[in-house]
Amino acid sequence: MRRLDLVAGAYIFTEDKLLLVLHKKLGLWLPVGGHKEENEDFDECIKREAKEETNLEIKLINHAHVPVEGNVVKNLATPFYVNIHSVGDHDHHCFFYLCEALNPDEIKINKKELRDYKWISRKNLNEDLVPVDVRNIGKLAFYLRDF
Repeated sequence: MRRLDLVAGAYIFTEDKLLLVLHKKLGLWLPVGGHKEENEDFDECIKREAKEETNLEIKLINHAHVPVEGNVVKNLATPFYVNIHSVGDHDHHCFFYLCEALNPDEIKINKKELRDYKWISRKNLNEDLVPVDVRNIGKLAFYLRDF
């Protein structure tokens, strides 16, 4: 049985553009994301990963408007998509979130993990450099964001 890690991915938007980063280890254009740490909820995870990888402060877009009452301690953002995908020697159980960059002009990539970044339009998702799964999830992200 292959190892399965819990991770979160952020489809981060500014205006009509989506952020993709060139992952150093995998050599692929991907959304921001990473492993969930112990005692960290997924909202905290994706905000931490965005800050660590790109210096971006983000707002998670999809929150339920349910009162924090009774046994509810905190409401979390709802992922817009969830999958299990391979990263070579193991798999990632990934929760993907729609996000808005709060400080897009302050982007600065972490050179230890990433080679580059791009803000791309919906049309540019069809470029060959974008992996097919990232393209398909990106199209869904654009659709839901505009909905």
